[in-house]
Amino acid sequence: MRCVLLLRRRSGPPLLLLALLLALCVYLMVGDEPVRSDVCYKVSSLQMLTRRFVCTLEALQRHAQLQLSSQRPPHRRRAVVLTGRHPASDTEVQLYQRVLQQMDYEVHLSRYAETSSFLRSTQGIGGWSLLLCLSTSEQSCLRRISFSHLQRHQTVNLLPGLVEAFSNVGGGLCRFYTHSQLTESSLPMNPHACGSTNQKLQIPLDSFPDSQAPPPALVAMVNVYVLVTSVSPLTSFLHDISVVMTIQHPRGQPVKLRDFLLQHLDPAASHQALRQVKQVISKVLQAAAASTNKKLRTISRCVLCFQLLTFTLLFSSSVTPVVVQVDTQLNVSGLSNDAFDQQITKDLILEDTLHFLLPPLSHLSSHTHLSSEREGSQYGGCTGTLGISLSEDEFLLLLHFQLLMKTSSAFQPLYPSVSSSSSLPRSLSDLPDLLTQIEGFYKLKTNRSCRTDEPPRQQPALSSSQDEGLCVDPHLRQIYTDPPLILTPPFHPLVKEYRTEVTFDTMTVRIRPEPVSSACRIHLDEHRGPRMANYPVGLGNSKISILVMDGSHPEPVIMSIYTVHVYRESRPSLPMFGYHVMCSFVQDCSLLVQPGRPCGLQPHSGSQSQRNACSSGHVSGRWVVPCLSCSDNRTCDWREVSWQPDGCYHPIVDHPLLQDCMKDRKLLFIGDSTNRGMMYFLMERVNSTLEDWGKAHDTLVYRNLNRGRTLVSYSYYPQFWLEKKQRPTFRQALQQLLNRSQPLVNSNQTVLVVGGVQWLNTNHLRTVSEVLDSESLSNILVVVKSLGMGFHLPVDGIRSLSLTEIQDLYRENDDIVTTAKHHGYEVIDTFSITMGRYKEFLQGRCACHFHEVEKFWSTKPSSDRTSTANTNRTERTVHTLGSQSTLPDTEQDAGSQPPTYRVRGPVNQVYSEILLSRLCPSTRN
Repeated sequence: MRCVLLLRRRSGPPLLLLALLLALCVYLMVGDEPVRSDVCYKVSSLQMLTRRFVCTLEALQRHAQLQLSSQRPPHRRRAVVLTGRHPASDTEVQLYQRVLQQMDYEVHLSRYAETSSFLRSTQGIGGWSLLLCLSTSEQSCLRRISFSHLQRHQTVNLLPGLVEAFSNVGGGLCRFYTHSQLTESSLPMNPHACGSTNQKLQIPLDSFPDSQAPPPALVAMVNVYVLVTSVSPLTSFLHDISVVMTIQHPRGQPVKLRDFLLQHLDPAASHQALRQVKQVISKVLQAAAASTNKKLRTISRCVLCFQLLTFTLLFSSSVTPVVVQVDTQLNVSGLSNDAFDQQITKDLILEDTLHFLLPPLSHLSSHTHLSSEREGSQYGGCTGTLGISLSEDEFLLLLHFQLLMKTSSAFQPLYPSVSSSSSLPRSLSDLPDLLTQIEGFYKLKTNRSCRTDEPPRQQPALSSSQDEGLCVDPHLRQIYTDPPLILTPPFHPLVKEYRTEVTFDTMTVRIRPEPVSSACRIHLDEHRGPRMANYPVGLGNSKISILVMDGSHPEPVIMSIYTVHVYRESRPSLPMFGYHVMCSFVQDCSLLVQPGRPCGLQPHSGSQSQRNACSSGHVSGRWVVPCLSCSDNRTCDWREVSWQPDGCYHPIVDHPLLQDCMKDRKLLFIGDSTNRGMMYFLMERVNSTLEDWGKAHDTLVYRNLNRGRTLVSYSYYPQFWLEKKQRPTFRQALQQLLNRSQPLVNSNQTVLVVGGVQWLNTNHLRTVSEVLDSESLSNILVVVKSLGMGFHLPVDGIRSLSLTEIQDLYRENDDIVTTAKHHGYEVIDTFSITMGRYKEFLQGRCACHFHEVEKFWSTKPSSDRTSTANTNRTERTVHTLGSQSTLPDTEQDAGSQPPTYRVRGPVNQVYSEILLSRLCPSTRN
């Protein structure tokens, strides 16, 4: 027995690689021992020799890792990610950055190979270890990168030979069919399966045995995802996630392939079907690889390059599928993206691929780094009497394959595989046989270990979190949004707070956070909030809270909270310094509430001179704004926009007159939060400050407004959060408000402001008249706040109005105005005012709030300020019928400076000022 180690070198070989090659020779020598002709003995002997060889490799790798760690710190690897047309906010780009940085890569982003500083050197070879070409930069990589000159430690996510083999030569015909003697029946594949990825595949009707209802047989279109790590010899892996499209679910669902087969077949048939899937794909890959081998024999190749492929399989009432499409990219278009299923599935497979192929530096660099230390060295091989000769490239590929087989992953071996081979090798005559034996060794290695100092190796089992449903890793994998948001800082599972900005035209953001562990539950904003939601984004600042919860307890427990602060920009504005024209608008062209009227900016010719004060609060009008051109709303100075009623004006009530007007008056407000916003604006205008504020959904009474000369009370209606049978009726709520505000005088010294965003109708106005008559208050001043814009966005959890329903709402608003006038009530037509500026809503899910309250900390002594509350106390009555108990707010500590508040919102300001002008006309007696 002899083992010849052939060396051809210009300088000495690395000692570690030499030792590994010697170990291989020892293995081959042992493999030449006499054996009986008994086949079982040969197989057993072969398994024993495989075990010895693999254990030798593992021992030497551990030694190499120790040697490297003792010599010097490992070099930090560089990764170049070519994004192409993918924006930086794309979750795929963010995923590569995050995962690679966690692996201690130095990540460099560039759009194309031609623009990357690391790839500008001759033939694209530079100081990088990993090159990832996203789909829109793939052609740039193939043009620029010379794969025959790559160094052995460099990895690219492309296998040019495979890309060429599955390219379309016309009509979807796969190129490898033209380079071989294959016929249409040679493979379980449609020869025209290499067409455009945009074509929509459908399950053909002839997949069913007859024209009647589908039988309980397996009929489906399935996308499976294959990772090829070498073409010659062929090595490939199959991801456990697939996308399944059936007649019942044509849009596709992500599901584990094994689980899908078990759902439709008995265990034996499902096992056979999975085996057939592997064999069908393996046959196609072998045929494609065979067509590229001739080229690969003449040039060096990228040993560590890889390619992700998508195989679309058609099951037609048989456990043996047919390949109907092959895509050289990761294709998840069969999934619906309404719930981000496409992005989530794609990112999951890509992340699994990175973790699978890119182990820690200490593992793989033990042979790849040392083998490239001495450039120019060439090694022959190790030849034993069994006839095996391994080049350095082949030996590196073998080590890489062995390392992948040791790695726990969602990928399972596809080819070579002992289970898919038609017959087991009885000897080791070439590298593919050796790879097959290594695959079989790790597959069958259940209770054995190469090391005596480690416990027996168990098959991968479900973690305790999966067994018990515990959320042991309460972190997010990613935050998916539509439109894609650029988070600051960039998303990382350990970072809990982010900020982002959106443009004025972005009114909603769809968000779906994805947890690291499926055992964790995600809820937005509250314990029982949705997992995914469409959020309205008001002008200015909004906040989205993401709760990661453990649902294994009787009462779900919050494990961690992520917060996203969203700032929505104001309408783009151009300050006016000179020439401008006046433009006006009634409605936005993106929401035609009145189809018969003009939309958008129109030239405005109205004059403000010689106009009288308006005689009512519902005079029709329009918004007026100075612009450079009425054809472009970006040239307008939106800081100067104003509401202009037709033919008259609403006077602004000066502060002294307002305080005098409000003397000895009682103002009662009943309605929702939009009505409450008008109330707080009035209180701030009367007092110059607002010291008490809250999002009250009950009854409030302020008895010390205007130095104790004015009372303001408020009752929230309707109480939509209660069961319908438990909600107070409008009559009951109004009656309770009147009782809480006694004593009342039957004159315009008592004011009732009633209204809200969209609940008010003409029946409520009749109820107001009846209740006031019964209480002998028919002469008080009643002001009706009409309907307003809101609920026009598709927001989860609340009703959303269609355009037709909004147009119907406009007609209903006209009926309310007419009925209010019939009863002699004042009307503030807030619908016409909000209609043209419906995009300028502020915080709130209804998109109906045109006001918000800001908090300020005063520096004045408390004695210098006018209080809105009686001795810093506001009475709150829980709005339950029959309850008269009052709960005082917590009093401020002695000597502390309580905050003050300010109501802001230009649209709310307009109709609130109209309210004041109707309460305090200059001619009032």
